[in-house]
Amino acid sequence: MSDNEFSFSDHSHRRFNPLTDSWVLCSPHRAKRPWLGRVEEAPVEQRPEYDPECYLCPGNKRATGAQNEKYTSTFVFPNDYAAVHASQPDCTASDIEQVAGKNASSELFRVQSTRGQCSVVCFSPRHDLTLPELSLDEICDVVRAWKSIYTRLSDDPKINYVQIFENKGSMMGCSNPHPHGQVWALSEIPSEPAKEIASLKKFNQRHCSESPDVCVLCSYVKAEESNAAASESTNRVVLQNESFMAIVPFWAVWPFETMIVAKSHISNINQLNDQQTRDLAQVMQGLTCRYDNLFQCSFPYSMGLHQSPTASHPDAACCHLHLHFYPPLLRNSTVRKFLVGFEMMAEPQRDLTAEQAAARLRALSSIHYKHS
Repeated sequence: MSDNEFSFSDHSHRRFNPLTDSWVLCSPHRAKRPWLGRVEEAPVEQRPEYDPECYLCPGNKRATGAQNEKYTSTFVFPNDYAAVHASQPDCTASDIEQVAGKNASSELFRVQSTRGQCSVVCFSPRHDLTLPELSLDEICDVVRAWKSIYTRLSDDPKINYVQIFENKGSMMGCSNPHPHGQVWALSEIPSEPAKEIASLKKFNQRHCSESPDVCVLCSYVKAEESNAAASESTNRVVLQNESFMAIVPFWAVWPFETMIVAKSHISNINQLNDQQTRDLAQVMQGLTCRYDNLFQCSFPYSMGLHQSPTASHPDAACCHLHLHFYPPLLRNSTVRKFLVGFEMMAEPQRDLTAEQAAARLRALSSIHYKHS
């Protein structure tokens, strides 16, 4: 390669994210710099199958005094410290004046009263396991629990969005190592999914003359299937099956960020049939095993499922089911990526191209390193 030839592995460039209408700066040459920054403590992985002090283990009392069932599979219960509640007083104009001031402009100082429900989803009765260490059937149980929660909350006229998520590992702020996730259901659509829905609608409107049902993620999946078949240098697919694809997005921000996308236009998790449910569980298992195998550790991440607002919402049809995985690890199990400085003040930046990250994840086994 001549000095005048552009290289995506060596030269800075920006990539556009059509889901959030934003850009990310890629600086792959920075991965070669020495690291003298913060080094995290290596996580302790030895845990008992049952911990009598754990608030989430079967049969134990929680902090509020409520007692868990002696559950043997996935267990769902209302969050004892919910971020939102189903019932609370309305927020009036006089209430807003107390924090914004009597002469505050309503354009500058806006407040919404928010209601909702929060649940905890224990993935397994085993305290010592994480999602990639569960069997395929056990992960299917987790997906079915998500489906059941979404279906139930969709029937509540006071709920407009159901956010399913998991924070894995203390590095991601998880306060209890027992394998679990959460569901926050809100009366309003939160900011991140709202940005995506706006972009999905805009793309559809821009291309509706070609097809009334055109979708940015449907188009993206087809393009990435073609890219993966064409060349290793354009292959960002980590793994896939008949129904789902796990991919490092072209516009990824975090070093080993991935997205699991439905390969057909499925708007929400409740629309999955039995085979699609199993296919989603299979891709989740394969991806999270690769994460753990990358640095031979219990790989931390934040995962969130984006889907349509509740099924009756007017924007439901344009939405496309997908899961985001945002893991912080950069070079090994103790060096993480921080979004600070330029990332906070200007725009996100990454030191590893999406193609490089995908190749590393793709080369790993889908059998967990503890079991190989």
